[in-house]
Amino acid sequence: MLKKALVALGVVLVLKSLFALCLVSALQLLVLRDTPFGVTGASPVVNAVSSKVSLQTLSYADESAVMEAIGQSKLYGAYLPGATNDTLIVVPAKSFFAQVEVEAAFEDAAKKLGRPLTVQTVKPLPKYDRLGGVSGLLLIPLLIGGYLAATLLLKATRTAAAPWHVAMLVGYSAVGALLTDLIAGPGIGAYSNSHFWPLLPCFILIAASVALAAAAFQRLLGPPGTLVVATLFIIVGGSAAGGVGVTLLPDYWQHLGAIFPPQHAVTLIRNVIYFNGNNITEPLIILGLYALVGGIVIGFLGRWRPVRTVGAGAPADTPSGKARGPKTAVRVLVALAIAALMQCLFTANYMSSAHEPVATDMPFGATGQSPLLAATQKNLSLKVTLYPNEQAAKNAIDQAKIYGALIPGPTSNTLLVVPTLSDVAPLDLAANFEIAAKRLGQPLNVQQYAPHPLAKKDPFGLVPSLMIIPLLVGGYMASTILKATTGSATGRRRLTALLGFSVLAGLAVNLVVGPWLRGYPLDKFWLVWPILSLIIAGVALVAAVLQKLLGAAGTLVTVIVMVQFGNPSSGGANGVPYLPAFWRDIGPFLPPRNAYILLRNSIYFDGHGTTQALVVLLVYLAVPAIALALLDRYRTPEIPIAPETETEATALTVPVGGLP
Repeated sequence: MLKKALVALGVVLVLKSLFALCLVSALQLLVLRDTPFGVTGASPVVNAVSSKVSLQTLSYADESAVMEAIGQSKLYGAYLPGATNDTLIVVPAKSFFAQVEVEAAFEDAAKKLGRPLTVQTVKPLPKYDRLGGVSGLLLIPLLIGGYLAATLLLKATRTAAAPWHVAMLVGYSAVGALLTDLIAGPGIGAYSNSHFWPLLPCFILIAASVALAAAAFQRLLGPPGTLVVATLFIIVGGSAAGGVGVTLLPDYWQHLGAIFPPQHAVTLIRNVIYFNGNNITEPLIILGLYALVGGIVIGFLGRWRPVRTVGAGAPADTPSGKARGPKTAVRVLVALAIAALMQCLFTANYMSSAHEPVATDMPFGATGQSPLLAATQKNLSLKVTLYPNEQAAKNAIDQAKIYGALIPGPTSNTLLVVPTLSDVAPLDLAANFEIAAKRLGQPLNVQQYAPHPLAKKDPFGLVPSLMIIPLLVGGYMASTILKATTGSATGRRRLTALLGFSVLAGLAVNLVVGPWLRGYPLDKFWLVWPILSLIIAGVALVAAVLQKLLGAAGTLVTVIVMVQFGNPSSGGANGVPYLPAFWRDIGPFLPPRNAYILLRNSIYFDGHGTTQALVVLLVYLAVPAIALALLDRYRTPEIPIAPETETEATALTVPVGGLP
């Protein structure tokens, strides 16, 4: 039994480390790579940018041809040289972060070369999707919904796919897609109602491609097929989805992502919403092939080979592959209802928390009154604190209290922005203050300031946020697989085993993200390790107590609390001010936000502002540990479990990686 438990925890350790490796390596360094870019003639500005930025320059006859290519979603931007003035065309709908990098690079080159430059925006993003994240956010419920439907159908029928599963999964895909469409569109307003019907068949295809492919893997491999699908489609495929823009991914992730459904799903959704459905042939073919091949595998093997059953108590099946008895039908309906509920929660929670990141009461400092401040506050919500001088404002930044500061001067104004506190706030502050300065005719100098600079391999400060999801997933998976292996939610060594696993898992993730990927300054290695272990242990022990009290449902409750509500309320790399009110209010009571604040502030702010976060995490560690010890000591009645059911539960609702 001990050997099995060690092997099982070893599997979770590998999966957690792989998740961290994939997610961080794919998204930590978002720079332009071989980016399709249009030109209508030779220009020294283009040459200067191309020497520093990886562009795939494509020549077009004139501006009309460029606009046609942009409308077909083929270009991330274009440069039109003129006799006296050049024009840079940017395409935010293709990728917001690519637009930021393209615009900055060309403006800098044009200024150095003395070329007048006009920036023209084509396909602008609407206010309700100002960072272009909706396409990636829509992928999460569709991917998870399809995966869950196949997994829970396997759990309900104990049958690793049969011909009638095809109809059930396609039917679920249609219902789940409709629910996602209703919630995200008319419900939340993440896209216009005119896109409701064009997106619905796309959503059905995405969910069906994942569900049928997952069922096929389960039919071919049995229960391990569930973990294989989670690894390929969610851990690997989700990391390479390209929600921030495929061109910003490392080359190997661009090519690897093209093999799996998530990247094609994001492209399909984005092009339907913003590019009138142009350039979607390849995504339709790839997703269609996944659905078709999956359906053929299920149907063929189910009809011509004996249906593989899972577990001792598996219900009998007729030769035609149709399940007998009303009990099986009820189990199937309940299973698919749970999948639908989880899909709805992923849609509602992730979309409502992140589709329109607009700052509210952003903490901001100033060393005096200025018309610039009043003009900026008309468009950007700031909670201003006055400081006696510039050094006092910088001290507040050092303590992670404010996201920026304005230093008015007699001849010039200085705006300090803090890249280590938020990836979006520096852009918002600089853009709004520059507009106000131009309108008022006042000079403005924008400077980045932080007590510790961002790691070179993490220029946007995304890594601490990206690390949180693998830690949460690894925690509840460790508890679940330990329960599955031992056949019990209690045991004298269970607490010790989970704490030991947390220490080793924290070290493994730390080695991957630190020395291997250089995702944070390496002098913080020994400080980061116990923080990671604390986060894992807190989630694992909460899951262990809930599993003891609720049985297999405890895993589901843990996921709902930690992933469905905790992760969206963390604030992530954007920062807490960018969360809607509900998510701002619940975040302090849940581990993910406190985990992120403790991790980020320990790395970049010398531990300032971490007291509350540390206390909350220690409470989540200590209270479940005491409860688990008491439950073990007094041997409260066990809820009967089936090991094979719990094995599948370890892969249940593995979430897509966090979006920057």
